[in-house]
Amino acid sequence: MASVMRCLRATRPSMLSRLAQTPCRRSNWQPASLRAFSASPIRDIRKYTKDHEWIDLNADKTSGVIGISEYAAEELGDVVYVELPEEGKEVSAGDAIGAVESVKSAADINAPIACKVVGVNIVLEEKPGTINQVPEDDSHGGGWIAKVEVGEKGAEDFAALMDLEEYKTFTGSEH
Repeated sequence: MASVMRCLRATRPSMLSRLAQTPCRRSNWQPASLRAFSASPIRDIRKYTKDHEWIDLNADKTSGVIGISEYAAEELGDVVYVELPEEGKEVSAGDAIGAVESVKSAADINAPIACKVVGVNIVLEEKPGTINQVPEDDSHGGGWIAKVEVGEKGAEDFAALMDLEEYKTFTGSEH
């Protein structure tokens, strides 16, 4: 509070005297009712491939986001280069859409389902290490690879992918 007052004094001395004279009043505002919030996550549906890619689909399964799993990012080590897919490219499940290179190795990024690439994460061109920091984050600053549109074939492919529990079991068996 003292630092706020110093700022006010430095910028507008008249404001300080007004604040000192204004009595503090309590508001009679009370919330109309209390609402309980659900603890269940509201997020897209995420599934994984055996090649360690993930895809989040929206609820109506028409668009999604593709990336590599946290497990894959850890196994690769420090990522130094990401080859992003071409926007507008239509791919089938299993087609290579890009590549990731690290100090240890290089790996293709495969399309988990049939889809059309409509956007790419250009942040990865300048900061490829973002994949190591937040590989499964599909927000603006996350390590996602591409945004896609999905058709009927893609929705069918999606049903065959692993959910989180199946993927954890799968990666546990790889050690």
